[in-house]
Amino acid sequence: MPTVRVAAVQAMPVVLDLEASLDKALGLLADAAGQGAQLVVFPETFLSLYPSYAWAHLTGGDDNALWERLWASSVEVPGPVVDRLAAACREHDVVCAVGVNERELERPGSLYNTLLLVGPDGLLSKHRKLMPTYHERLFHGLGAGDDLQVVETHLGRLGGLICWENRMPLARWAVYQGGPQIWLAPTADDSDGWQATIRHIAIESGAFVVSVPQFIQRAAFGDDFPWPLPGTDVFGRGGAAIVAPASGEVIAGPLYDAEGIVVADCDLRQTLHAKRWFDAVGHYSRADVLWPKSPH
Repeated sequence: MPTVRVAAVQAMPVVLDLEASLDKALGLLADAAGQGAQLVVFPETFLSLYPSYAWAHLTGGDDNALWERLWASSVEVPGPVVDRLAAACREHDVVCAVGVNERELERPGSLYNTLLLVGPDGLLSKHRKLMPTYHERLFHGLGAGDDLQVVETHLGRLGGLICWENRMPLARWAVYQGGPQIWLAPTADDSDGWQATIRHIAIESGAFVVSVPQFIQRAAFGDDFPWPLPGTDVFGRGGAAIVAPASGEVIAGPLYDAEGIVVADCDLRQTLHAKRWFDAVGHYSRADVLWPKSPH
């Protein structure tokens, strides 16, 4: 089992500018690779804006300008954005996880909060968030749940969930069954409670957890942003962190109130050792007792 150098990239997108946000992501991917990273993880809907509760809960009216701009700066999968990400992964020999607002060009309409996993050979997986949280339902449709798989890569078995999906026990159970060794947890939650969540998941899953929250300042929004913003300077303070299995120890980060790259070397043998103690879908599952049974 290899030791994998993982980078959690905490950065602000170029708000509602897909090309500029992608250019920034590719530059940061190169920077992370320059630090020896083999797996590079970006925040939730980094391409190219997360509709934060700090301002987006106010957008339920009839003004469609923001919706149009968000749709225009969203990503088709597959498509040219995925192709450029794959080309960068080939150039730097890395695997990249990035959150996007996903649109379907052949059926213009709904958007989805989607986590892409891209490698040198192209798209490895696409997961749509099962349940948009509260205000997010103004922007995102519901994921179908047919994409809760773990991906076997040369870096190990990669899986995970988006933001508060990580609070959903049955969603975690579904992914755990694939035996993840590195758990991807892009999010918009910058709370102390979130840090407790990812530490618990590291223990429960027996996997390294890579968490990349949103860090975004008011200054990132241009003067032409099509919605009034509340009078605060920070809409997400970040908290990028990497957590070890078994102990739940935070081995890198958390990084708050700044852009930056958090890096850790993850020895995947630790995931095997962790599951010797506690294997949530193996010897410690007791699915024979706990799994719901038919009344008939």
